[in-house]
Amino acid sequence: MAGVLFEDIFDVKDIDPDGKKFERVSRLHCESESFKMDLILDINSQAYPMELGDKFRMVICTTLKEDGKPDDGDYDSTDTGPSRADSFEYAMYGKVYRIEGDEGAGDSRLSAYVSYGGLLMRLQGDANNLHGFQIDTHVYLLMKKLAF
Repeated sequence: MAGVLFEDIFDVKDIDPDGKKFERVSRLHCESESFKMDLILDINSQAYPMELGDKFRMVICTTLKEDGKPDDGDYDSTDTGPSRADSFEYAMYGKVYRIEGDEGAGDSRLSAYVSYGGLLMRLQGDANNLHGFQIDTHVYLLMKKLAF
């Protein structure tokens, strides 16, 4: 799909392992099922509570437009066309602020860091799964819990 940088199913392995820092924010530690990526993600736990063992689908994309055409990141209430966000329960808009590489022992791992208005994310794993991430790119994070 055009504009999609990453997509996978994640399992919540731990919540706030270093203790709760903010009343309405939880830090999730997750692992993806297909690509074995590690995810650390801050979410607004008041708006979207998560529990240990929850599974969710996560998509990171550069546009909410279904056809993949770029958008300017501004909300337009008159735009009634289909949106990628329509089939998700939680969405955030942020900016890639750092990419780090770890090329040792023959495997290349990357970490992509995104700030969603102060809620932080680190997605880490095989560099092939993060090739679309670039510093200063604006991205959307979309999440939906899966029933199991």
